Amino acid sequence: MTILTPQPPGIPLPTPSTVTQPYWDGCRQSELRYQECRRCGAHPLRPVPQCPNCAGEVLWCRSKGRANLYSWTVVWRTAMPEFQIPYVPAIVLLEEGAYLMSAIVGCEPSDLATGMPLTVVFESYGDVILPYFDGATREDAWPAAQTVSRDSLVKG
Repeated sequence: MTILTPQPPGIPLPTPSTVTQPYWDGCRQSELRYQECRRCGAHPLRPVPQCPNCAGEVLWCRSKGRANLYSWTVVWRTAMPEFQIPYVPAIVLLEEGAYLMSAIVGCEPSDLATGMPLTVVFESYGDVILPYFDGATREDAWPAAQTVSRDSLVKG
């Protein structure tokens, strides 16, 4: 049995920029944030200073921290010795409709399935807090979607 866990201290950590700083500030407050365009409602795939679709203003929004697994790979051989294997980099689809890249913890690699419900958890690495997504089943988890696509989500 190999339960996926957060990476140990000593891994390379991101350096926040002026564009990404609100995201990292949110993580320090145990708050997952994503961007949404004020004009067209798009969710950029990476932090940007303006919407890539319409050049509109993007806002940082607070997520409920629930997602479905969209895509992943299991890494059994790493090019960087600081990383503990296995680990699972993944793209998750937040309940709010934004995609986010993170890593999966709390379950075995063999448990992973498209659409499985996930909940954000935060791990401290000193000044940097990283979000991971926990694959353990929880009663309050967002139910797995029948079809994982942005079009299938209804904004509340």
